Amino acid sequence: MRRAAKIDRGQRAMVKALRQIPGVTVTVGMDDILVGHKGKTYWFEVKAPEAISKRTGMVKDSEITPSERERLDNWSGHYSIVWDLNHILQEIGVYD
Repeated sequence: MRRAAKIDRGQRAMVKALRQIPGVTVTVGMDDILVGHKGKTYWFEVKAPEAISKRTGMVKDSEITPSERERLDNWSGHYSIVWDLNHILQEIGVYD
């Protein structure tokens, strides 16, 4: 039996905030969330802030799973690893 995937800290708050924005839809459970905005779908993997390198400000390689790496390298649609709501808002074009 498959266990439910672990939800990274902050994901629930991000989903709640995104659902407050007019014209934005959110579905969870798809590594980690799908966000719809202005006719486009965005696929986001949410990481906890601890997964971010203090030195580089980017996700540590050790925190990226093989399947996530495969999607980053080969997925032809939108796929991004984020750790902050602002990253999502910028990528979907809510603000620059």
